[in-house]
Amino acid sequence: QVQLVESGGGLVQPGGSLRLSCAASGSIFSINTMGWYRQAPGQQRELVATITRGGSTNYADSVKGRFTISRDYAKNTVALQMSSLKPEDTAVYYCNADVVRTLYASARNYWGQGTQVTVSS
Repeated sequence: QVQLVESGGGLVQPGGSLRLSCAASGSIFSINTMGWYRQAPGQQRELVATITRGGSTNYADSVKGRFTISRDYAKNTVALQMSSLKPEDTAVYYCNADVVRTLYASARNYWGQGTQVTVSS
């Protein structure tokens, strides 16, 4: 099995910063794309940022210039540095990864359990 465990959520004032981390563990041969998604109450889950195995990044327009995604390939971790946070960034943030479990297997998609980020004064 594969587990994704997020950490780093919490309450922050508008304009503040938070860093989310996600660690993948279990039966892992390699990981392709890793990313962060978020879901606000009453809203659909949306992409925040992704980073490919080759290091290419993609961001939602709403977070460009404020959030930075990074990855530690040796440790199978992905981080999201969030700055200049706004109340509209409030959501549950989910880690996502395309994991290859064995040499000849196809990638399967996994989700973490989510971590709450609340931006409020």
